[in-house]
Amino acid sequence: MQISQSLQQTKIVTTDEILNELLTFYANFGVQQRRRTVELVKSIIDSPEIQIIEQTHESFLLGLSLYENRLDKGYSLTDCISMNTMRKLGINEVLTHDKHFSQEGFVILINYEN
Repeated sequence: MQISQSLQQTKIVTTDEILNELLTFYANFGVQQRRRTVELVKSIIDSPEIQIIEQTHESFLLGLSLYENRLDKGYSLTDCISMNTMRKLGINEVLTHDKHFSQEGFVILINYEN
């Protein structure tokens, strides 16, 4: 795995939905992994270097609208909410390997091919 640029001076932005997705992914990995995941999420919440955008009914509805308009793409609702949030904040680089973001014109910073 290669990250395409240094993140030392970068402000990281995430959303409540991403943290929810992280917890959901590890829900069936056993108690120890669930505990580690909870600790990770709490450390993200407590970190002054990470900005967390709260979920709102409006962000949900806007995400649902993008989801509905991209039914042919296989985007998750969380992807759609993240894309909308990034556009709203003027963010064009994303710390993911999810190619769906490049389909929407975002620059993916994680490359597993190198």
